[in-house]
Amino acid sequence: MKRIFLITALVLLNSACNPTVRVEAGSEPIRIEANITISHEIKIKVEKDVEEVLAEDDLF
Repeated sequence: MKRIFLITALVLLNSACNPTVRVEAGSEPIRIEANITISHEIKIKVEKDVEEVLAEDDLF
């Protein structure tokens, strides 16, 4: 009987020592700063005949 009481007491004491893990939200909101630069380059290839016509007529 003494042995059962001792085992029960040890089990209860051991179960009371479980570590606790908590996940909590921070007090400040999440802040994301992004500096984004978008640049693009458009290249137009003109046929040689068209280049000659534009060079001769001074259209622009």
